[in-house]
Amino acid sequence: MQTMKLIRLFLGGLLTAAGLGALPASAWDYDMHRLINQMALASLPTNFPAFVRDPAAAERIAFLSGEPDRWRNTPDLALRHQNGPDHFLDAEELARHGLKADQLSQFRYEFVVQLAAGRAAHVTNFPPVQAAADPDRTRALIGFLPWTITEYYGRLKSAFSYLKEYEAAGRPEEVENARQNVLHAMGVMGHFVGDATQPLHVTHHYNGWVGDNPNGYTTNRGIHAWIDSGFLRAVGVKTNESFSRIRPARPPWEAALSPNTNVFPRMLAYVLEQAQLVEPLYRLEKERKFSPARVGPREEGQEFLTGQMIKAAQMLGDLWFAAWSEAPRDTFLQKDLARRLKTRAPSQSEPAPSASPAQP
Repeated sequence: MQTMKLIRLFLGGLLTAAGLGALPASAWDYDMHRLINQMALASLPTNFPAFVRDPAAAERIAFLSGEPDRWRNTPDLALRHQNGPDHFLDAEELARHGLKADQLSQFRYEFVVQLAAGRAAHVTNFPPVQAAADPDRTRALIGFLPWTITEYYGRLKSAFSYLKEYEAAGRPEEVENARQNVLHAMGVMGHFVGDATQPLHVTHHYNGWVGDNPNGYTTNRGIHAWIDSGFLRAVGVKTNESFSRIRPARPPWEAALSPNTNVFPRMLAYVLEQAQLVEPLYRLEKERKFSPARVGPREEGQEFLTGQMIKAAQMLGDLWFAAWSEAPRDTFLQKDLARRLKTRAPSQSEPAPSASPAQP
């Protein structure tokens, strides 16, 4: 009960600072990614490091929720090649490559090899990609979203590991730098966890139904933008109600894992769970549940998307909590800090000894 009171107090501060009393803004565009990160922050228990609740830190985490989309705005093809596929996974494409979920390597580059082998073995499934239509060379990729989330989890856990060592060693300047790295990993990671719960990020039907369409779902190429931002911009989001549905964060697996445990299967399952909602989303669209003009029916569409946001925030808070609580000791840094302390030269404020034996 006390934890939930603190969550609500923190929620009030976030809403006041961000001006989100009744958010009429865009969905999985920047404003909604901010909201997901803010809900995740509100889920963190009181024993989580307090510095993340500092107003400037909370704003940094919220701001960084939009960073990966800013990277997508660049004309730099190398960055677009690296970053673009991190935002999605076309789940149906696995079968076209002859791959099943339980066969996927946890390692990104091994998965690329699996994809290439699948294309070679099922060449008739894939029409040639025209180079002129593929300047950033991503058309043959089906997305890396669960790998991206897994990798950011590892980055955040590493940041907590070395933050703990700097804190234990009493090194305030390095503690501050390490804290900034934690905030960066938390904020950017939030973007990808949020992307996973927008069902159009986990399907090749990402912008209108493609291929056989016996149910007559929309082929309108504006549906992605409408689900990302247009609909919820029109009808608003019940932010107070959304925050009240967030439970305190806990690790998103049955029991604490060792630092070397592979968390990729859990992240893959999380992404593929959202892929099961692609057709229900299209069905809601067909039934005009995403039409702002229909006051009654639109509430079902509003609840569907709000539930997905809450799901993202809950998973994100759980991952942040697990990364902190399960971060191992950074034994290499521990030894290096001890060495640096042992060999540190006297500071200018300290009188130098008259004679000093040579260092070994």
